[in-house]
Amino acid sequence: MPDHISRRRLIAMAAVVPTAAALGAISAEADDGAAMRKQLKYQNTPAKSGAKCSGCGLFRKPSSCTAIPGKISPNGWCVAYVPK
Repeated sequence: MPDHISRRRLIAMAAVVPTAAALGAISAEADDGAAMRKQLKYQNTPAKSGAKCSGCGLFRKPSSCTAIPGKISPNGWCVAYVPK
């Protein structure tokens, strides 16, 4: 085995490392979103009281929330609900 890395091999490795890091970050983010939804007991339907995401102070039109990553349903609900 050689004691040095060829320039071609070094360039190929330099292209692979950032891509792998980005893919790892994306999958970690997806895992965090699922864990956060579970922790906050998010559901796609309103609460029994009728409270729903569209009436929450954390809701951002058209379908996002400051507490839960990713898209959510305006008709959903979670325990982080704060009335507007």
